[in-house]
Amino acid sequence: MQTQKTALYNLHKNLGAKFVPFAGYEMPIQYKDGIVKEHISTRTHAGFFDVSHMGQFFLEGDETLTEALEKIIPSDLKSLKINHSKYSFLLNNDGGIIDDLIVTKTNKGFFIILNAGCKENDIKHITQFLGENHSYFLNNDLSLIALQGPKSAEILEKLIPGVKNLKFMTGSNFNYDGENLYVTRSGYTGEDGFEISISNKKVEKLITFLISNKVKPIGLGARDTLRLEAGLCLYGHDLNEKITPVEANLKWAIAKKRKEVGGFNGWEKIKDLLTNGSEKIRVGIKPEGKVIARENTKIFSEDDTEIGFVTSGTFGPSVKAPVAMGYIKSEFSEVGTSIMLEVRGKKYGGKVSELPFYRKSYVK
Repeated sequence: MQTQKTALYNLHKNLGAKFVPFAGYEMPIQYKDGIVKEHISTRTHAGFFDVSHMGQFFLEGDETLTEALEKIIPSDLKSLKINHSKYSFLLNNDGGIIDDLIVTKTNKGFFIILNAGCKENDIKHITQFLGENHSYFLNNDLSLIALQGPKSAEILEKLIPGVKNLKFMTGSNFNYDGENLYVTRSGYTGEDGFEISISNKKVEKLITFLISNKVKPIGLGARDTLRLEAGLCLYGHDLNEKITPVEANLKWAIAKKRKEVGGFNGWEKIKDLLTNGSEKIRVGIKPEGKVIARENTKIFSEDDTEIGFVTSGTFGPSVKAPVAMGYIKSEFSEVGTSIMLEVRGKKYGGKVSELPFYRKSYVK
């Protein structure tokens, strides 16, 4: 299958991007400044991310659409207000996570952001549950830009008046250069920021404005270090179809009402895990010293029993130390528990840590 390109591919090239194949797309992993500078720039000023490889999926229908989606999404979609968003999941019959996603209520139905590598599978799964009076489409004529960092609101307000009034996980339609665009106050970095759904025709003009305001382009490399410091999961690494939200330490994302009443895929399994606990759970990990425990690093107890594995690991530029996440037997999951990490055949010390490693700065 031919690798796809986003509408900003040539602009990335002109900005000195180094590309890698990612989820079927040629995506920038870093620019001339390098990953660490891009990371720090996002934390201290603002950075923009081209996330147009992700799926912008629109569903329309009456109240039966909400009922259909609640069979596979464990959020309280009936109570979700228009232009409000929720972090949630698509679940299989065993309660495993098919994808994690952001669901936004619109005046016609729902707008769902799908992970790039899961788009086709997600749509097949969702549409099985839809009826004749429901319509849907994946809009490939739109780009998706994430603007993240403490100066994001101040900068975007100059171009799109009113965005500064949005609260975290809410959105609205705005007029930009004669066209409608949709902006949500959300992101994947632990910083305040926005995600902007804009036509492919207008996106380069938007980026030119951001660059003129000293907003740096940020690649997948820094996106990964930022999200890991913030304790956020990456699908296909920290989450997959064999892991439930309870094991992933994400039970907070299942609506309280839905936990009690159920009515969604995998509820019996999830109810059992909520009642009796799970054998394993996702935790934060702080390796000692400078050793970086990357994905698939084995985790051992102090008495040399294998107790888990790392799913994401890197050096955190903001916390100035290695950070990791992984799954560990629940009896070893208490914060502060000493563990051993096997890196290149040698064992190094570490501790189970609170998440996030870096305190989030969202605007409520």
